[in-house]
Parts: sequence; C-alpha cells; structure tokens
Amino acid sequence: MATPRDAEIRKDVQTYYGQVLKKSADFQTNACVTAARPVPQHIREALQNVHEEVSLRYYGCGLVIPECLENCWILDLGSGSGRDCYALSQLVGEKGHVTGIDMTEGQVEVANKYIEYHMEKYGFQAPNVTFIHGYIEKLEEAGIKNESYDIVISNCAINLVPDKQQVLQEVYRVLKYGGELYFSDVYASLELPEEIRTHKVLWGECLGGALYWKDLSILAKKVGFCPPRLVTANFITVQNKELENVIGDCRFVSATFRLFKLPKTGPTQKCQVIYNGGIRGHEKELIFDANFTFKKDEVVEVDEETVAILKNSRFAQDFLIGPDGEKFPTCGAYTALEDVVTDPFELAGRSDSAESRSFPAVGGCCSTKKCS
Repeated sequence: MATPRDAEIRKDVQTYYGQVLKKSADFQTNACVTAARPVPQHIREALQNVHEEVSLRYYGCGLVIPECLENCWILDLGSGSGRDCYALSQLVGEKGHVTGIDMTEGQVEVANKYIEYHMEKYGFQAPNVTFIHGYIEKLEEAGIKNESYDIVISNCAINLVPDKQQVLQEVYRVLKYGGELYFSDVYASLELPEEIRTHKVLWGECLGGALYWKDLSILAKKVGFCPPRLVTANFITVQNKELENVIGDCRFVSATFRLFKLPKTGPTQKCQVIYNGGIRGHEKELIFDANFTFKKDEVVEVDEETVAILKNSRFAQDFLIGPDGEKFPTCGAYTALEDVVTDPFELAGRSDSAESRSFPAVGGCCSTKKCS
C-alpha cells in the first residue's frame, strides 16, 4: 500500500519530468550520458525513424531493445515520449503490438501526438502501438491483463518508484510464461542513507531511488523470476559539487538486466548448445548477456539456468540444445562454461578498462547517449 511519502515522491517526480525537464540537456548529472555497446544496424535505423520531438523528450538509461522481436507483444514501463515504443513498433511488425505506460500526462500527450505520423512512415495499415496514462506499479488498474505480453521493457523508470517489489510483481503477472523483463536502471553500491533517499533532485536524476544492487536478486526470487542476468553496466559520475557532497562514498552504475518468467519444470543439467544464426541483426553472433556470447554454429557449454531459459523462451527455435549432460561431437570452435559475473560494479570496472574503441551509441539514460 502506498504511503504518504510514496505519494509525495510520485508528485515530485511528475513535476520534475513534466515541468522542470524540457529536454534531456536539462539534467544536472551525467547519470544518463554514458556510452553503450555496439548497436545493430537495424536498431539504429529504427531509432532514426522516430520523430525529432519524440526523441528530444526522451529520458532513459540504457538501450532496452532485446533480440528476437518479430510478432511479439511488448509493454514499456515509463514509456515517456514514446521513443522506444516507436522503435519497437517497427521491429515487432504489424502482427506485433507495443504498449507504453507513463505517469506523466504531458509525456503521454507527446507520444500520442505522433501515432499517425509513425504508422504512415512505416507503411502500417493500422496502429500497432498504444499509450496509456497510468502507474507502472498499478498495471491492473490500467487495464493490463494477466499473461498478455511476451516482453516487458523499462528504461530508467523503476528507480523512480518507491515500491520496486510491487512493480516486479505486476510485471510477473502480465508476462506470459517464457517471457522476460528486459530493463535498464540505476543501482547503488550500498543501501542508500536517508539524506539521499529524501533528496528531490537526486530522485529526479535517477539516483535517489536507486536500488542496492544485491537487493535486485532478492526481490526477483521473492516474486518468482529466474535469477537476474546482467547484460551491461557503466559507472555514473556526478560532476555537480553540491550533489557530490550529498552522495558521499556511495557509487552508482547504470545496468541492464534480463529477468525471465519460466514455467515450473523438472530440474535441468548443464549442457551444450549451438546457435543457428537465425535472429535478425545477430546473424553472426548473439550477445545474450555479459556472460554468454553465442557465435553461429559454435558449441557453447551453458549452465542449468541458461538451458531452462533457452528451452522455454522465444529463443528456443534459434538453438540446437544437446541432451542433458552430454556433449556434441565437434571438431570446430568450442566455448567452455566459465564463472559468471553478477556484480554490475565489477562489470563496469571491466568495461572502463577495456574501453579503447568507440562504438555508435544511440539515446541514453535521460539523454541522447546510452549509459548501459
């Protein structure tokens, strides 16, 4: 149940995003302007097709466009001006559908303003995108039914809600079995002190409501999701002296995670899999997360959780999965199972060390560059 403090935070966030911010450059920290990993060509093209006003009013913290989207039904939590929704509407095609929900009425108005523009640009006979004014922790009140979506995405929005468990419970309810929550958000290196959690500007800047990163796994398990799968992570730096003094020793990262909702099945064993290269934009390799990259026709050893996900999700048709515990006969490339990284701060440190090349990046956490 929402507390008076929760209602106050919601009002402050609505004011910040509806009145204070007019464009991404109005942010006071760089929480939302860090570089991303390479973006596939077809996604870059989809983002470039989005109307300029929609892109200018876009605030997010990572690229939340996963793979294998054709004909999918997707829900975007905190859809804002609709940038990600319009990009995704191209990628799911006319038989798919994208719904965006946002609590800021002005943002929803901007999104709705350009539905006809985008459908005409894409050559679609009927709109495949819908925008709803509502709250991401109250999807049922917004009329969103049980098990109605293949994928739920969120781009720097869950941190703006005090009750994050309620958000995850609602997401779990509306996802079909085999579906996933693919989301970017901001995480803290420790439990946030009261001074940060009650700071209005830090809430609006995506830091005041950041979850302690270890708590995500706890909440996900409590709700019913598989353990979180870390995709990308980058450090956030604050260059505003006043805010630096408030933050103190706390560090922040923007990180992208995948949370899968799987049917209850019997136990699986680790095994070997082969990717067939059938996913658009990922024909040569599929970077599934920070721990698993599947190159076409290469044998990869995976753990029990990854086996269960590949067998029971939309990715099943794109993999040849070997019998439990058995190996494929192979004379080609082979990747053995290694220790996995789950700490976004560890991954961000690795990313900083390896950042010797620049890649094309698109959009960003509350800005026009990506931060995870």
